[in-house]
Parts: sequence; C-alpha cells; structure tokens
Amino acid sequence: MKDTESFYKKLKTQLDETTKFPADYMYKFIVLVEGNQFDQIQKMFDKTKAVITTKKSKTGKYISVSIVIKLANSNEVISYYKKAEKIKGIISL
Repeated sequence: MKDTESFYKKLKTQLDETTKFPADYMYKFIVLVEGNQFDQIQKMFDKTKAVITTKKSKTGKYISVSIVIKLANSNEVISYYKKAEKIKGIISL
C-alpha cells in the first residue's frame, strides 16, 4: 500500500510539473478478452466525453484499451487510475 501511495505522489508531482491543465490525458490498459474487465473500464468513463479505442492482441487473448479524456487537474488523472486498479486483472501502462 505504501508503494502505491508513493507512486501516486510522484505521478502527481510529475504531472503538475509537465502538464498544463485542463489537458487531454491518455490512459492505456490491457485486459483479458474473456471476463468483464473491458465492460468495467467502459463504465468508468461512461458519462464522460472520453474517446475509447481498442485493439486485440495477435493471439486474441488480450485487448489493449486506449482512453483519451480531457481532465481538469492531476488529481482527476490519479482518481481514474485508482478506480482502474480495483478492476481484477487489469494492467495499467
């Protein structure tokens, strides 16, 4: 848990130093085709104007999900990462 907290603290600092908000931010996740992880990701961004694109892996076992969304500040960026980490089996890139 402490590693997660330090990761988000470092990410917030980097975002605040390098990004002028509001800004478009791109999330990239990888999930298994089987299961409902992709549906959970879509639900996370359901009431936003996020643009979601997907690409299946060569083996067809995984889906790469890219989401571009305009966010007001670094806290919003981190809040979506925290929601995503609750999805079982998701890989954040």
